[in-house]
Amino acid sequence: MEFERVQTVASLSFDRETIPEEFIRPEKEQPARTASHHGPVPEIPAVDLGDPDRENVVRLIAEASKEWGIFQVVNHGIPCELISKLQDVGKRFFELSQEEKELIAKPPDSKSIEGYGSKLQNNNQARKSWVDHLFHKIWPPPSINYKFWPTNPPSYREVNEEYAKYLREVADKLLTTLSLGLGLDGNALKEGAGGEEIEFMLKINYYPPCPRPDLTLGVVAHTDLSALTILVPNEVPGLQIFKDEKWVEAKYIPNALIIHIGDQIEILSNGKYKAVLHRTTVAKDKARMSWPVFLESPGEFVVGPLPQLVNKDNPPKYKTKKFKDYMFCKLNQLPQ
Repeated sequence: MEFERVQTVASLSFDRETIPEEFIRPEKEQPARTASHHGPVPEIPAVDLGDPDRENVVRLIAEASKEWGIFQVVNHGIPCELISKLQDVGKRFFELSQEEKELIAKPPDSKSIEGYGSKLQNNNQARKSWVDHLFHKIWPPPSINYKFWPTNPPSYREVNEEYAKYLREVADKLLTTLSLGLGLDGNALKEGAGGEEIEFMLKINYYPPCPRPDLTLGVVAHTDLSALTILVPNEVPGLQIFKDEKWVEAKYIPNALIIHIGDQIEILSNGKYKAVLHRTTVAKDKARMSWPVFLESPGEFVVGPLPQLVNKDNPPKYKTKKFKDYMFCKLNQLPQ
């Protein structure tokens, strides 16, 4: 397991006033040097999913997805107690010894991203991100590999299975609303992304306290390769969205879900909805954590602009391809 040990931030030993050179971002990416807003800072739209005026919900989500590529939802139906349990069991896993966490490490030769580790993208750059993570699928049952689910704490599996049950209902509601916002049948985007075979990939991000948060990033600027990402944060700020040539920090709303439009919905909508460019900063004295779930098409499933949104006046803006091929290009930083 030595391969994974050198890949994780939690296993580092270093001077508490500095960080290793490989974590220092180029100047143009350093949080202290990048532009911020002057005057009132715009806030990411927040939408009440419990609003009985369904047309208003559709309008607000569609507007946010076109203008921001991200929004937060409240009154989403997932019990607050369950979100707290999800956060608690994830936090307890990352507080385990390095040796115990490495029992479910991502194998060095694995083609999957599932498991505990740090390395995600395949590139030759020496720069690293200030984050450790755990990936595993939580739905549908045939896609789940329980060897990457922690057995400690003992309640981890029960809590995550309960969360998956509620999350599927939220995902269906969001995909339906986003479809209606395009003037389509409610099932259009879900079917276009894989229907009942859409895979729910959970990632737990753990960003340890960092002595020089001005020089590094938890996750560098990117868009998600998923169709949709549904994220639970903890109370430590850090998620930033690139809007109008500035980085905007996501305001923490207790028990809200943060919804990212991913690459596949941008493709399916032929560019009407925008995948959000975002990054994560880290804190000096606190550990930041987040629990995104990526809604991904099955590998062999073909995704492209929906035929209903394409005509001679609005030709396809994206290639149609298997999701596994899209993912390969994205992770290896190859052109699509």
